[in-house]
Amino acid sequence: MVLSVLCFASWGDALGPVVSVELPDGATVAQLLEALGGRVASSALPVPMIAVNRRYAAPSTILRAGDEVAVIPPVAGG
Repeated sequence: MVLSVLCFASWGDALGPVVSVELPDGATVAQLLEALGGRVASSALPVPMIAVNRRYAAPSTILRAGDEVAVIPPVAGG
């Protein structure tokens, strides 16, 4: 399956605002993060939260074709 992934903040700067990622059917959020990490020096990027269909998702969440996926790095303010 091919997913369009929205990337925000530092992840968007590194990968672009929207990235297409090809994953096997039944792939998990953890596998998505691994695939994205292979595209950049992810050790330099903060560990993000992943939202699937506008809800935060655990690493074990199974992705499906057509899911709306977003990579959201931690934010701080003051």
